[in-house]
Amino acid sequence: MNATADIAVIGLAVMGQNLILNMNDHGFKVIAYNRTYSKTQAFLEGSAKDTNIVGVESLKELVASLSIPRKVMLMVQAGSAVDAVMEDLSALLDKGDIIIDGGNTNFEDSERRAKHLAAKGLLYVGSGVSGGEEGARHGPSLMPGGHKSAWQHIKPIFQAIAAKTDAGEPCCDWVGDGGAGHFVKMVHNGIEYGDMQLICEAYHFMQSALSMDNAAMQSTFAQWNKGNLDSYLIEITADILGFQANGVYTVDTILDRAGQKGTGKWTGINALELGIPLTLIGEAVFARALSAIKDERVAASAVLHGPDNQPTLAPSDWIDSLGQALFAAKIISYTQGYMLMRAAADEYNWALNYGAIAQMWRGGCIIRSAFLDDIKAAYDKTPALDNLLLDDYFRDRIHETQGSWRKIIGEAVSRGIPVPAMSSALSFYDGYRSARLPANLLQAQRDYFGAHTYQKVDGDGSWHHTDWIGSGSGISSSSYNA
Repeated sequence: MNATADIAVIGLAVMGQNLILNMNDHGFKVIAYNRTYSKTQAFLEGSAKDTNIVGVESLKELVASLSIPRKVMLMVQAGSAVDAVMEDLSALLDKGDIIIDGGNTNFEDSERRAKHLAAKGLLYVGSGVSGGEEGARHGPSLMPGGHKSAWQHIKPIFQAIAAKTDAGEPCCDWVGDGGAGHFVKMVHNGIEYGDMQLICEAYHFMQSALSMDNAAMQSTFAQWNKGNLDSYLIEITADILGFQANGVYTVDTILDRAGQKGTGKWTGINALELGIPLTLIGEAVFARALSAIKDERVAASAVLHGPDNQPTLAPSDWIDSLGQALFAAKIISYTQGYMLMRAAADEYNWALNYGAIAQMWRGGCIIRSAFLDDIKAAYDKTPALDNLLLDDYFRDRIHETQGSWRKIIGEAVSRGIPVPAMSSALSFYDGYRSARLPANLLQAQRDYFGAHTYQKVDGDGSWHHTDWIGSGSGISSSSYNA
């Protein structure tokens, strides 16, 4: 076989197949490979029939089919399978060839793989791919990172197949070194958790406080999607609420036990490690965990009681406020996500382009929304912006909406309607805007029981210890290990 193919894709689950078809549509010659050749044959005889896609039976044949530098994209299950395929491939590739991991990979694995392959002279790219099956087929959001010298070779392919903004800009750009691409994808997924939970809390409020039926809720979400809440998740929520089968709303037949694949948890863990108050996304992850103990919740509902029943509120008096509360909390979700990326950039020495990241998320991905244009504008105007809330646009939007935000949370609390993400977002905002917090008392407590010392308000930054009970040794924790 002539070595003329532009790229190979390993792994023919639906995402892999759809990316191959997308590449083919854009004029690239693609090699398809799956460990089980029968699956490759089924693909070639099915959706890939009458295309220029070529199937191969072995990795050796795959490598022989590719033009130099060889570009191989892995769309296999994250974890040990990726390492196994990379090891087999690396034995066949030459220096300067490129291996791309497009799976849902932990960024720490990408950091390790980049170093491992660099030692062999190979170029590693860890790329976030968002948009699901539909995005992969017609235009995903792509977030590549790794060895920068690989970018010039994969850029024509990646930017061709990526989703495009309304202005025609590709939702794909180089993110940074090592695991930066997969880190940004992880934050994307964390924000996705937050957005979904906020929408669910608004839905719960509509049901419980406003007694709205599915048709009324569907209409509301559809209307919201025409304004500043315009987004993919709001759009599909309207579709879901209106969907019926045999005269029954499908959403009402679904058990209230949420699943998760771990990327939201990864986001929370990394926020803890980097000391970033990712409170909203953390609550979104915990809300899924709470939903998972369904049997326990059902048993608890029989013996634990909340506020007495209160009269139904008029939707016309509350819907606008609910939409504003949802928008305000959404600002916090992205604010915290960008704070995490900024901390990671400092920690791992990544030169992240925050405006470009907003553009990558503008189309093709699950969190795509009109809102991202405003984030891009904020970072284009001030690339070194410390916090999204300090941008004029977002500051003004929070000031405009916080009255409704507080009103909704107060009413939800009075009625016993859980709004963990929405309320944690408000607590974060109130903490962030506070020039003084009660952490002085916390530091005194730490010094009292553990001699952990403290700094003084009017001091020079030096550390002090108080003998609170009059019988201490005067030794602070910096002098010993306990």
